[in-house]
Amino acid sequence: MLRAVVRPRAPWSHVVRKGQLLEVVDLDGNQAVDFLCYDAADTSRAYSAQATLVEQDSVFLTTGSVLRDNEGSPLMTVVADEVGRHDTLGGACSKESNTLRYGHHTQSQHACVENFLSELSRHGLGKRDHVPNINWYMNVPVDPDGALGIVDGISAPGLSLVLRAETDVLVVVSNCPQVNNPCNGFDPSRAEMVVRSGE
Repeated sequence: MLRAVVRPRAPWSHVVRKGQLLEVVDLDGNQAVDFLCYDAADTSRAYSAQATLVEQDSVFLTTGSVLRDNEGSPLMTVVADEVGRHDTLGGACSKESNTLRYGHHTQSQHACVENFLSELSRHGLGKRDHVPNINWYMNVPVDPDGALGIVDGISAPGLSLVLRAETDVLVVVSNCPQVNNPCNGFDPSRAEMVVRSGE
């Protein structure tokens, strides 16, 4: 078993083997955990929000959701979820989006895109390999007119979700550093990654 505490604002990555379970724990509560996954044998096959959402009846992810790649094949399945709703529309914060949304004084703030690019580079991947991500624990309601909001989270300390790898999967995480909106309660905190056998 592998157990890793990801400090606030930090990235993390690991290859989760077929049949293994990955538990993502919101240790302190109200922390968004940005997440990408790729077929470890062919990283051109990356998580696809479009393919994932086409196969289910909701824009939110929860128990039973299958994370699919850009060819529609399953990468991981959510097999347990103590929160009940996770975002796959809101995307990752970046220096550019921070500047646009919150003002030029935020331009120097570290963001998820930078975390992703740094961690992807450790696996020989770059900007062209960065795809739209999942935001575990992030609360992004969709209004009747289609507008998205980013509001206070619905998680709590110690709550978790569990994913089963359907093939060998490269998982890349950014433990979100965002301090300008309530996705982290304006105070980024720790997350824990636990990889264990699926037996």
